[in-house]
Amino acid sequence: MKKILFGLFVFGLTSQGFSQIVKTEQLSEVVVTAVNYKYLNATTNEEEALPVKMLERKAAAYNIKESDLYSDEYDFYTVSFFIPEGKIVAVYNADGQITRTIEKFKNVKLPETVAKAVMDRFPKWTVESDVYLVSYTDEKGAKKTYKLKLMNGDERMKVKIDETGTFL
Repeated sequence: MKKILFGLFVFGLTSQGFSQIVKTEQLSEVVVTAVNYKYLNATTNEEEALPVKMLERKAAAYNIKESDLYSDEYDFYTVSFFIPEGKIVAVYNADGQITRTIEKFKNVKLPETVAKAVMDRFPKWTVESDVYLVSYTDEKGAKKTYKLKLMNGDERMKVKIDETGTFL
């Protein structure tokens, strides 16, 4: 038993000696550009549904200059992004920056602030369906609204609410 413990002790000390050898490798240069950070800052928040975040990031990461559509003679480019839950129509300038978008998503998870506001104002109602709309412009930022169809038994009602829980 002592020989086994001594062997493990010696093995532990020798293995640390080999961990000190450092290999140096030269990495290739990486260029990171944050072209559409303003769009992402205006549209993304923590409580946003995952499909919405995914599609907004895809639109922000899209490089119009590497597209087959790109030509120096045009000032603006309109590109559409689709997933089953929704779509984004984005307008890019010649530099690849998003100048405006129109976004529409159906039946996505509501943020907690919106769900709480609806439950406080309409306690016995349930959300039957929802449509999340985002209108972004470079000058004004993002305007986010939810159109909800509420149901209480046989009664139905439509309401509009913004992302902060204010009814419109």
